[in-house]
Amino acid sequence: MTMHKTLATAPLILALSLTAAGLQAEPYRGDGHLIGSADDLEWGPVGSMGEGAEIAIIEGVLSEEEPFTLRIRLEDGYEIKPHVHPAYERVTVLDGTLHFAHGEDYDADATHTLAEGDFAIMSPGDPMFGYAEGETVIQLHGTGPWGIEYLDPADDPRN
Repeated sequence: MTMHKTLATAPLILALSLTAAGLQAEPYRGDGHLIGSADDLEWGPVGSMGEGAEIAIIEGVLSEEEPFTLRIRLEDGYEIKPHVHPAYERVTVLDGTLHFAHGEDYDADATHTLAEGDFAIMSPGDPMFGYAEGETVIQLHGTGPWGIEYLDPADDPRN
């Protein structure tokens, strides 16, 4: 695939679809380059995070064993309640400030401040929590299947 063809198809690859498993985008299969613009991303609700959070899938199907890249946009003051993931989570702050910590109990005073460009890597099953200061955009990447399990089921907006 030529660069021109890749650029022409990037918006199609970035387009989101809604499935029973959630939002997804066509997985990148190494055919040419995947090049896109933040302006091309399509944002949608994150059922597992509720009001105040939006997601844009750049690549991957989160329910499958394959690489994924996504962005999450959080409104000012959004609280990420204590939870775990089944696989490594790699986060980079692109905009705003993410206050983030390891632990089972939500404690805003125990968080580390992650500014634009800062990152965090968490291993599977390690509990974490945090909150956004200002509108905050983070980019996550890893290998699925991906999911979130809240330590307190009452914190899960799907319940």
